[in-house]
Amino acid sequence: MLTTKEKEFIAYWSKMRETENRFWRKMVAGLPFAALFCFPILLFVIVVYIFLPDWYAKVSGTATSSMGAIVVALIIATVFMSYFRMHFKWEMNEQLYQELLHKMKKEEQSVNP
Repeated sequence: MLTTKEKEFIAYWSKMRETENRFWRKMVAGLPFAALFCFPILLFVIVVYIFLPDWYAKVSGTATSSMGAIVVALIIATVFMSYFRMHFKWEMNEQLYQELLHKMKKEEQSVNP
């Protein structure tokens, strides 16, 4: 027997599954979490680059001109995390939706043989 929460989820996901599956929707919805993860790293690197450029060059063994590559890498990481986190979430919801539909069909078949 399906609970009311499961029935509500089936109704919600049947309406929202196509809109949630769009690329830009996943990007926008996942961006806050990805930014929360990557922004402190980016902020730390920029602060070290601005206030301690000699220390950065000594520790890393590279010129301070590699900062652009670091910033680009963090932006790419943000975009990657943003999309794939939401894609994973969409896949989990889709799997649950398919399982609940299968369970609902099984129950209907057992009631009406």
